[in-house]
Amino acid sequence: MMASTKLKFSVSALTTLGAAILAATATSAQAAEYEWTFQTSETAGEPQFEMKKAWADNVETMSNGRISIEILPVNAVVQANQTLQAVQSGILQGHLTDPSYFTGQNPAFGMIGNLVGAWSDPYDFLDYMNNAGGEELYNKLVEPYGVHLIGAAATGLESLPSTKPVRSIDDMQGLKLRAPEGMVYNIFEAAGATPVNLPGSEVYTGLEKGVIDAADYTVFATNQAQGLHEFAPYPLYPGFHSLPMVAVSLNKDVWDSLSDDLKGILETSVDALAYEMVAELKTRDMEAVREARQNPDIEIIDLPQEERVAFRNIAKQEWENWAEKNEITQEFYESVVAYLENHNLL
Repeated sequence: MMASTKLKFSVSALTTLGAAILAATATSAQAAEYEWTFQTSETAGEPQFEMKKAWADNVETMSNGRISIEILPVNAVVQANQTLQAVQSGILQGHLTDPSYFTGQNPAFGMIGNLVGAWSDPYDFLDYMNNAGGEELYNKLVEPYGVHLIGAAATGLESLPSTKPVRSIDDMQGLKLRAPEGMVYNIFEAAGATPVNLPGSEVYTGLEKGVIDAADYTVFATNQAQGLHEFAPYPLYPGFHSLPMVAVSLNKDVWDSLSDDLKGILETSVDALAYEMVAELKTRDMEAVREARQNPDIEIIDLPQEERVAFRNIAKQEWENWAEKNEITQEFYESVVAYLENHNLL
């Protein structure tokens, strides 16, 4: 009799427990007040893509499940240079991408997205964006497109994988160099290179087949992991040219509808992403550089200081040219030059 009673109690308890678990699971599945899709500018599996997925997980945790974000790779929904319109229209709710892709919409995207030759340390760039008016200026640019910048992040100084040794600016003459549209394209052209506008997904085959001689693409560690140095064994590192912004942005109507606590969570999460991304990519770069230096077929070239100054002077002239394009490019030029001068960085 006792055994039977115990059995009935166990079955009853398990049934109750199972129902509770199912109820909790159902509640959890329906808990998200907001379900968003963000597209990135990286392919799935790249370190930056994984970091952005981790950011989405962090937002879900910080918001106690109220916000759920799906992170998609480049071209998953639209092409890289079409995410601005996709976020505006609601096809996507947000994106994490380099604003330079939208230079065709407004030259200020290219200038703010990658002020080529300006930054020697990504922490200086983040300080400018967070504390010297950079993010406010970017929102002045982007909000008329129906998009709001949650916050700015950065990858770090990019390396320059090359099939030919580039030891001076003169060595760039005629170099077929992959560069995205915008300021970076114009500055390399002014330096004597022959820019080629290829999507990032075609850099590997472009170097392999000789379509390009070098590439303004991404950080050293990613280039090494993707095998670019097999075809471009003369990488320039540390970088001297590009430090692209990562704009973490949301549809403006969605942003405006959020409560203050959720806005705070999103802004805090992006700040964390920005500094974690810089730190992790720098660590990866150092490890990849050590690995590359063990390969006698790879020569890492550190461009001499006088050549870096020569490149920056070319870049500064282009900054002045771009400043004249419209009100925001002029305002950004004056703002960032003042910051660089005040911090003895120019």
